[in-house]
Amino acid sequence: LAALYRDGLGLLEAGGFADHAGYSGAFLELPGTGCHLEFTTGGDHGPPDAHPESLLVLYLGTSEAVRAAADRSNAPRVASANPYWDAIGAVTILDTDGFRVVLVPAAWP
Repeated sequence: LAALYRDGLGLLEAGGFADHAGYSGAFLELPGTGCHLEFTTGGDHGPPDAHPESLLVLYLGTSEAVRAAADRSNAPRVASANPYWDAIGAVTILDTDGFRVVLVPAAWP
């Protein structure tokens, strides 16, 4: 999962941990925001179920940036459940856990 977000979508790997009380994880920085995503695995519970409206939305700035990230990711492209995203030219992909990531060809206002 971390490889898709790092290598495909261009997030920066900021750290991680392995086998800490049965959990492992990766921290991926959202460039220019001071924020990061943390992906973890482990424990006694299963992963959450993906839902068509559970979205991670990334504003990449341009159509070229969206196309490049989508191509690098090799992730399946899907129609968005919300037609707004398709109408504005966003591309929706599925990550390796089946969650939707919307790549928007605009800057966050």
